Amino acid sequence: MGRCTLRGAITALVTPFTSDGRLDEPALRALVAWQVEQGIDGVVPVGSTGEAATLSLAERERVVAIAAEVVAGRVPVIAGAGSNDTAAALENSRVLAGAGATHLLHVSPMYSKPPQRGLVAHFRAVADAATIPVVLYNVPGRTASNMEVETQLALAEHPNIVATKEASGNIEQIGEIIRRRPAGFAVLSGDDGLTADVMARGGDGVISVASNAVPAAMHALTAAAARGDLAAARALHDTLAPLFNAAFVESNPIPIKAALTLMGRIGNVLRLPLVPLDARHEDAVRRALASAGVVLA
Repeated sequence: MGRCTLRGAITALVTPFTSDGRLDEPALRALVAWQVEQGIDGVVPVGSTGEAATLSLAERERVVAIAAEVVAGRVPVIAGAGSNDTAAALENSRVLAGAGATHLLHVSPMYSKPPQRGLVAHFRAVADAATIPVVLYNVPGRTASNMEVETQLALAEHPNIVATKEASGNIEQIGEIIRRRPAGFAVLSGDDGLTADVMARGGDGVISVASNAVPAAMHALTAAAARGDLAAARALHDTLAPLFNAAFVESNPIPIKAALTLMGRIGNVLRLPLVPLDARHEDAVRRALASAGVVLA
């Protein structure tokens, strides 16, 4: 299958719901179309930002199919397919590849907390079976275990593992992966606020929460960093920093869904156990959007 380097600003899409909790397909289509029009470099449907944990596999398949249809080959569609059950991860991969995904995002197994050799065995099984390229996702804050440097580098040698989304928050760990990775293996920040720093060290971009609301600005930030204009990238970072912070005043995607509601793009509906943003944080989200130059509905 070969290497296929991912780069730039890639949006970890929210999943819009109707007031009665069903998939809001028109809102999803409109959101994906707007993202592409604004210059985004890829989309990630049904990841953690997309509330995949509360979507059935049939719903995830539908969301990915809609995203792929709207994107129409213009940018990658990296479907969240992870599970702490390797057999389920293989089935997720099969279904979501069939729905039109171009890549699969596989999070390190949560709750089970396998040792590093278990992580290697899990991801190799996933990559061996997958018919499209696989992206690793290291997010210790959600999985309760860190995918260590040596583990990620060992997996990077697999011909069907093409990138990592690194959300450990450990810039030294990320930098070491960048320095030692094989050719064609992309390193993507999993934290908006670290994007400029990761790219300054040679990283390739970000899988972004904030770009749900500011896709053009996040594309501009990564494009500036990619061409070596770190001053411009940092200036954009400073403008967007209040939004990066506001997007995590409560668990993701609660704040970014509130932001998109203020913009008139989706309804502010989440599935339990997630709930809408606490009213005391609404002003912070509103101010952050204003500082980013977003016009509210």
